[in-house]
Amino acid sequence: MLILQFMFLLLMLYTGSRFGGIGLGVISGLGLVIEVFLFKMPPTSPPVTVMLIIMAVVTCAAILETAGGLKYMLQIAEKILRKNPRRVTLIAPLVTYAMTFLLGTGHAVYSIMPIIGDVALKNKIRPERPMAAASVASQLSITASPISAAVVYYLTQLGGLDHTISLIHIIGVTIPSTLIGTIAIALYSMRRGVELEDDPEYQRRLQDPLWKEKILSTTATSLDEKLPTSARNSVLLFILALVSIVAIAMTPEIRTIAEGSKPIGMSVVIQMMMLAFGGIIMLASKVQVAKITEGVVFKSGLTAAIAIFGIAWMSDTYFQYAMPEFKAGILEMVGTYPWSFALAMFVVSVVINSQAATCRMMLPVALGMGLPPQLLVGIMPSCYGYFFIPNYPSDIATCNFDTTGTTKIGKYYFNHSFMVPGMIGVVTACIFGYGLAGFIF
Repeated sequence: MLILQFMFLLLMLYTGSRFGGIGLGVISGLGLVIEVFLFKMPPTSPPVTVMLIIMAVVTCAAILETAGGLKYMLQIAEKILRKNPRRVTLIAPLVTYAMTFLLGTGHAVYSIMPIIGDVALKNKIRPERPMAAASVASQLSITASPISAAVVYYLTQLGGLDHTISLIHIIGVTIPSTLIGTIAIALYSMRRGVELEDDPEYQRRLQDPLWKEKILSTTATSLDEKLPTSARNSVLLFILALVSIVAIAMTPEIRTIAEGSKPIGMSVVIQMMMLAFGGIIMLASKVQVAKITEGVVFKSGLTAAIAIFGIAWMSDTYFQYAMPEFKAGILEMVGTYPWSFALAMFVVSVVINSQAATCRMMLPVALGMGLPPQLLVGIMPSCYGYFFIPNYPSDIATCNFDTTGTTKIGKYYFNHSFMVPGMIGVVTACIFGYGLAGFIF
């Protein structure tokens, strides 16, 4: 019966993934109702802490976007790319990695993709090389960002298990490992595929007058817009917020309010700091409050919160109910092959299209089985598996931005542009992270 119920869980996740975003959250809510009232599973608590963190971070980032901070970051990124056009395949993944690292979400990189494609095309570089690598790198970086929902949830759970585990322990592993994974992706991409002039799809499009006009007239840029000084200042304030969070994480004394009391949890600190700096940016930049909810960051962040709300609640209810039966068999497998839990994380992420939701679903399972924190942090990049099925918004958008047709979903669906870069990035990051975690913990 548990296996059938697990298949039902996967069915709900798959069905929700076809709608994406809010659809994934509400379909999971339907699954939760069936679990409780039909399968008689006791409901667990909803993921309130994770949702509050997402809301706080998204609010601050949305204010940054309204203040012009994202456009300022985009202009800096474009200047770097255009000053080094022949190295666009190496630089573009690092640029999108940095943007996600700062903002805690990969949804802010859509605006840079047309620019990456434009730089590549004007230098006769196959656009698939930098664009696919940049799309994958933007998602791989989520487990390195100190304000991403996935990292904060890890911190909340592992810190509750062992108060000596801090944010520095986690990002001390995930930053180097995912950065090395990103470099591996870029190096692989340098020579992938045939040269642009020899690509049959590119040549076919050049024979089509409409496509030819679109290809030859492409001039994507953000440098023609004059931004106010407040845009730069908002970025500096946002970076100061990140530095402050890391500094507070490194000094538990600051978080200790009364002598003899436990330090304030970092999940609470992140919520406070993000809301506070959101207020500081709003006041300093004179942001129009009504426009905050109109930006891409706010809409995508709120959508993610609702998706995680449903997914995590439904999944946690099932696994808490099934844990006594599953624990023995899974423990034996993971005890013999520790990396096998990374495979489980990867498979779940393929289905539910969210790193935070994957962590929220799988980490309690791992802790319930007594798996060591260093293993769980080392393999954390394996929660990014949704490149495997090419239906994630950033990957679809990247294909659409490439007017040459080199970045594509293949004839056989799984032979798409993101498969090999994704596998290289995740596997490299997990191998390096697993080794590094042994030294840091």
